Amino acid sequence: MQEVVAEHGGKSVRSRVGHSYIKKLMAETDAVFGGEHSGHFYFREFWKADSGMLAALHAIAALGEADVPLSTLLAPYNRYISSGEVNSTVSDAAGSVAKIEGIYSSMEGASIDHLDGLTVTADSWWFNLRASNTEPLLRLNVEADSQAKMEEIRDSVLAIIRA
Repeated sequence: MQEVVAEHGGKSVRSRVGHSYIKKLMAETDAVFGGEHSGHFYFREFWKADSGMLAALHAIAALGEADVPLSTLLAPYNRYISSGEVNSTVSDAAGSVAKIEGIYSSMEGASIDHLDGLTVTADSWWFNLRASNTEPLLRLNVEADSQAKMEEIRDSVLAIIRA
């Protein structure tokens, strides 16, 4: 997402997950749009509210203006393979996250941040692991430049969580 925003002259700003965090940051930065991996879309023009209907209307308008199949319109944005959100019930969320951070923090070329849980980023992949704000779960999202790499990272992290 950051690459696409930059390519179109914008600046992306990361936020914690959750509508209150996103709406606050949108107000502070005068952002035109905010989104979550889970499919929530926030629009400045709609009082910074989450609106799937407005997102659908924007998509339909873009499709109508482009006069090409949807697959053609989306192709430039399908750069990464995503795991989708994978949930795991654990008895010690903090311990699981700490164990995974210990393993991945020593990996050459990987960077760690804690904006919202644990995010590990490398050249061709990244993952975020965080405790749910609403349920007793750890939520894992992985993206990579290939299906094989995404599955490798996803399965490696899940093996540690579910051990």
